[in-house]
Amino acid sequence: MISLVQIKEPVKEHIVEFEKHFRASMKSNVPLLDRVTRFIVKRKGKQMRPLFVFLSAEIAGGVNESTYRGASLVELLHTATLVHDDVVDDSNERRGFFSINALWKNKISVLVGDYLLSKGLLLSLDNNDFELLKIVSDAVREMSEGELLQIEKARKLDVEEDIYYEIIRKKTASLIASCCACGSYSAGGDKSVTRQMKLFGEKVGMAFQIKDDLFDYQKANNTGKPTGIDIRDKKMTLPLIYLLNNSDRSGKSQIINTIKNHNTDPDKVSELIKKVIDAGGINYARDKMLKYREEALSILNTLPESPARKSMADLVIYTTERDK
Repeated sequence: MISLVQIKEPVKEHIVEFEKHFRASMKSNVPLLDRVTRFIVKRKGKQMRPLFVFLSAEIAGGVNESTYRGASLVELLHTATLVHDDVVDDSNERRGFFSINALWKNKISVLVGDYLLSKGLLLSLDNNDFELLKIVSDAVREMSEGELLQIEKARKLDVEEDIYYEIIRKKTASLIASCCACGSYSAGGDKSVTRQMKLFGEKVGMAFQIKDDLFDYQKANNTGKPTGIDIRDKKMTLPLIYLLNNSDRSGKSQIINTIKNHNTDPDKVSELIKKVIDAGGINYARDKMLKYREEALSILNTLPESPARKSMADLVIYTTERDK
C-alpha cells in the first residue's frame, strides 16, 4: 500500500510550513498554557486533517495564506474537542501518550480546550475568514450532535442502520468534509467545486468511520483476541447492527442482554463477536465502506487531473486499507 509520505509529496512543503503556523496560532503569554500547547504539538498524529485541506486547495486552484489559516482553524477546533472528549470519557491516554487531563487534571484540560476554541475563532475573525469559520463551526456543531445522539442511543440500544449512518456522518464525516470544503474555498474554488469537495469529504469520512468500527473485530496484538472496545462502551456499530437485524426475537434479546449487562465480560464479548463474524456482519460493513469509497472517488474523478488529485485518491484508499 502507498505510504503517507508518498501521498504528502505534492504538498509536503506546505505541511512543514503549516506546522509553524499551527504553533504560532496557539502561542500564549501564560507559561502553563505554553507548556500544555507545546505538549500538544509534540504528539501530533498523522496530520490527516491538514493533508485533506492542502490537497483540496491544490485541486481547487492552489495553496495560499488563507489555506494555512483554514488548516490551523480545523486543527485548533478539532484539538479542542479532543481535549474535552478525554475529560468526558475519563481517558488517560491518546495516541499512545498520556492525555492532557491525565497530566494536568480536568480543570486545566477544560480551560485549555476553551482556549484553543477561542484562538480558532480569533484567527478567523482577525483575518475576515468568515466563510472558513462558518464551515468549521458547522462541523463542530454536528460533531457535538453526533456524540450526543450516540450517547442517547447507547442508553436504549435502539440504533437502526439509518440512525448509525446519521451518527457517523455527524461525528466523523462532517469534520473531513469541512477540511475539504475549507481547502477548496481558501484556494478560490467556485461554489460548485467547494460543494463537490465537501460531499467528497463526507463520503470519505463515512468510509473512514466504518473502517474504524471494523478494528473492534480485529485481534489485538497482545491478547490474540478482538478488542471489543465498542461493545464494552455500548456503541452500536454497523457489524453489530447487521447481526441484530438478522436475528430472531430470542437472538436479539440475548445480544441486547450481553451488551447491557455483560459488556465487560471478555468471554461473553468474544462470543458476541463470533456471532457477528458468523452472521456476515464484517463482510456487510466492509461492502458498505467500499461503496462510500467508490462514491468519493467518483466525485474526485470529475475534477481535473493533477498530482494533488492523484494523491487525494491514494489518501482515500489509504484511509480504508490502513491497519490502525
